[in-house]
Amino acid sequence: MTILVTGARGRVSAAVLRELVQRGESVRAAGREPAAAGLPDGVQSVRLALADPDGFAAALDGVRKVFLYAEPTGIDAFLDAARGAGVEHVVLLSSLAAGEPDPESNAIGAFHVAAEQALIASGLAWTILRPGSFATNTLLWAPSIREAGVVPSAFPNTHNSPIHEQDIATVAVQSLLDAAHHGAVHALTGPESLTEHEMVDLLAEAVGRPIRIQQATPEEELARLTPFAGPEVAKVLVDYRAGYDGVPAEVHDGVREVTGRPALPFARWAADHAADFR
Repeated sequence: MTILVTGARGRVSAAVLRELVQRGESVRAAGREPAAAGLPDGVQSVRLALADPDGFAAALDGVRKVFLYAEPTGIDAFLDAARGAGVEHVVLLSSLAAGEPDPESNAIGAFHVAAEQALIASGLAWTILRPGSFATNTLLWAPSIREAGVVPSAFPNTHNSPIHEQDIATVAVQSLLDAAHHGAVHALTGPESLTEHEMVDLLAEAVGRPIRIQQATPEEELARLTPFAGPEVAKVLVDYRAGYDGVPAEVHDGVREVTGRPALPFARWAADHAADFR
């Protein structure tokens, strides 16, 4: 049995691939440029884009389980091809935004709801992972930290409960390998709500030098995020941060419920990634 892992260049998928290999599973890495992902030894790679059905047959040959990044464009055709190829179970990387009261009112929620609905309607066994804020989002701060020891922020007192990518990966692997997770929706966050001030302090401790917040305006924040996320998603992110300014973020215990251990704290993530900020 082969497990297909999409989004091979992403940090979550890279962690999923490593853990599956460590567990002795046969895996295939897929993405637009999978060979550039620095894959573990022995991992097959194949080019796959959901918008290009020509790559489906090679990607799905012999595959019985799939770890799938949410991408509404082309997902229906991909899931049809997966079912025809004999795939039995798909674990979808979605977002907590899909579980909000009115998820389709913003670009992030609508995007992930569309992917979830397509999977649920596909006839395949499914598991949905809904992580909150990724700790890796703070890598956007890395250039300004390396260059000047500062983090520009319009909302230094906004809260997040950032989750380590390894926790998402471990939950994904457990979900792929244990049929008890079929039909489950796992809400995942880090173990604590932290302000951006607190996150910056933990990064400074991990890096071993001072880092300070540089006050920015919401307009500057929007301009900084737009090149990475696009205008619609950037606006959602800025609005979210404004809404959680001084308001603790929700914390879910999904990592413990699936893995039997607590979620890794942001301090651990900062230590694991300190080199990215030096």
